Amino acid sequence: MDNTVIKLREHFADMVVYKDLSQSNFFKALSIPSFLRDWIVKRFQNDEGYFDEEAKKAATEFISAHLPKPKEFKKIVNRIVNDFQQVKLLTRITTNISIHTGEITFNLPDYALLDKETKITQHMWDDYKDDLLGVEDIWGIVELGYLPGDETQKGEAKKGKITLKSFKKFQPYTIDLNEFKNARRHFTTEEWINVLLGAIDYNPEGYDEKIHKTTMLSRLLPFVEKRVNLIELAPKGTGKSYVFGNIGKYGSIVGGGTISRARVFYNKSKEEPGIIFYNDFVAFDEIQTLTLHDAKDLASAFKTYMEFGEYQGDAFQGSSDCGIVFLGNILKDRMNEYDPTMLHELPSLFKESAFLDRLHGFIKGWDIPRMNDSLAMKGFGLNSEYFTSILNMLRDDASYRLIVEGVLDIPKKADRRDSEAIIRIATAFTKLLMPHIREVSDIDLEEFNTYCLGPAIEMRAIIKYHMGLIDPKEYGGKDVPDIKVKQ
Repeated sequence: MDNTVIKLREHFADMVVYKDLSQSNFFKALSIPSFLRDWIVKRFQNDEGYFDEEAKKAATEFISAHLPKPKEFKKIVNRIVNDFQQVKLLTRITTNISIHTGEITFNLPDYALLDKETKITQHMWDDYKDDLLGVEDIWGIVELGYLPGDETQKGEAKKGKITLKSFKKFQPYTIDLNEFKNARRHFTTEEWINVLLGAIDYNPEGYDEKIHKTTMLSRLLPFVEKRVNLIELAPKGTGKSYVFGNIGKYGSIVGGGTISRARVFYNKSKEEPGIIFYNDFVAFDEIQTLTLHDAKDLASAFKTYMEFGEYQGDAFQGSSDCGIVFLGNILKDRMNEYDPTMLHELPSLFKESAFLDRLHGFIKGWDIPRMNDSLAMKGFGLNSEYFTSILNMLRDDASYRLIVEGVLDIPKKADRRDSEAIIRIATAFTKLLMPHIREVSDIDLEEFNTYCLGPAIEMRAIIKYHMGLIDPKEYGGKDVPDIKVKQ
């Protein structure tokens, strides 16, 4: 057991779990996201912390009872409706309130249980609304029962409904953010980078170069800092979808195809806010195939939101801290950030300088190795559920931004969007890599320059370069501000 693992188990204790992603077929077959997988492993592991055959047997029984496959849901419905049983499931739930009737309903997205088949009574709503409101969907222990129909005054049969009997949100740990920050002090930065990679299911020993590790971690910037807008182009198989879609429950990933203003910002027909109002980040995958419904209006809405964090339209006004991430594939012969044709395969939206200007940084996904067995985590690492909950909590900590601004020397005539992008990305890297700092004097300025400021400047410089190619009259030949660490 190496020194980093010893420190990890000593300072994080119950938040450490043994991960063996090279033998993960057990969980892959069940389509269980990482944060649930780690919780199940932790619950059933043996006294030494390993997930052995006996643990797998116990976990299988638990999953069979509480996480049934969608094709088995009809049997559960039969137990509820015909046998009048109450059944508990560990699943996602989405709630809806009808503005016209006041009726409260719910969906179980993983089992295709729809609003028209469900009802939440006012009594149950009063008990659980604090947990169920404010998110698009939430994981929890959902107890289902049956609400029989009756006859109306006209003698017509009123349909029965599946109803919510109880709810307990999935938050299995008591999390102390200060303990997490203090624990970081016991690790070097290189050790901590390895800890972070293990927390998101990647084996740090499988990387040949440090740049591979730090580029992978740059995907976590929207997890930890509010309203970070990024674009990443990468070869297939580098794990883009996995990181943004499986590691935690605080973000959402949208596949390629057509996206609409209703889905992203506001659904006028349903009178519901869009996905950006429920998530820490939304990642749009396969952007080379992206089609914008009502492209002009949607592009305008994106630009306004990415600049101000606000949306106005369709008789709705709202604000959000959600970051926007665009993910796309790139051909091998274009894997050069200063190739003028780098963006040519993308939709026209990504060839507007005004739109690119709202993106804070570019991730060079080709600096991340294609997934292989050596990169699959096998060893003790931070529980993904715990780790992503920490990142979610760090989003609200404004002290890091003040510290970062305190160590930077920013030219007086610096472009506002450039400097804001660099500060925001540098702050996010600081939260990830140096969460233990409390004041300016805590910062190792050399490490800050190497791991936080330098990458932030490079990520923004790529955006600025392509803005110049698109609009040479306005941006051609212009560099990002010469922001430095104060001496």
